[in-house]
Amino acid sequence: MVKRQTLTLITGADKGIGFETAMALGKRGQHLLVGARNQARGEQAINKLHTAGVSAELVILDVTQAGTIATAAKQIEASHGYLNVLINNAGIALDAHQPPSQLPVMTMRQDFDVNFFGLVSVTQAMIPLLKKGAPAKIINVSSNMGSLGLASDPDSRFFQVNSLGYQASKAAVNFATIDFAKELQPDHISVNSVNPGWTRTDFGGNRSGEQTVAEGAAQIVKLAADDSPDLNMTFTETAGKLPW
Repeated sequence: MVKRQTLTLITGADKGIGFETAMALGKRGQHLLVGARNQARGEQAINKLHTAGVSAELVILDVTQAGTIATAAKQIEASHGYLNVLINNAGIALDAHQPPSQLPVMTMRQDFDVNFFGLVSVTQAMIPLLKKGAPAKIINVSSNMGSLGLASDPDSRFFQVNSLGYQASKAAVNFATIDFAKELQPDHISVNSVNPGWTRTDFGGNRSGEQTVAEGAAQIVKLAADDSPDLNMTFTETAGKLPW
């Protein structure tokens, strides 16, 4: 029996860590489904991947719009009939480090709409395809800023951080990882959270002192390329495990 090519969907993959992850996994032989909200930016990303010899196709996908999520799932079903890897990468941070007493609730709702509710919506829609591609995996791009352990540790550099909407949404991502991992383990679908770290991207602020995009994508790529089915319900970064 001929082994099927690994099929990987990445949300928010037209730039930054998502695009770098697509490039790295494509060079490892995976076929990439590049999730993007914007048609033009998505096509630019696909052209760059093709130029690099990567097998990839565009999937228009806005994680806050149920219609595009449903259409994306139907597109993947019609074209391939299965999915091996889902990387929930799309994310935003709108808090601007305001104190929690001053941060508008609407801003927090926007953080949650993308980072948590969008992630859950995409995951739920793709589970039937992942079951057909099992053993399969879901990788949720979280953040060390969502770690309750680090945020409550006076010796941690995150103890003084104020970013309630973003932090809470990423803590919620970690809880989604735990709950989906427990539910889907019998179906041979693993679910893990990854912290990419503060990276020089538009999202990260392009600060010169932080890590490169390749370094930010490294742990995500490692998990997505790993054939071991045993890793499940973890929160990791390149340096190792993180406290929930």
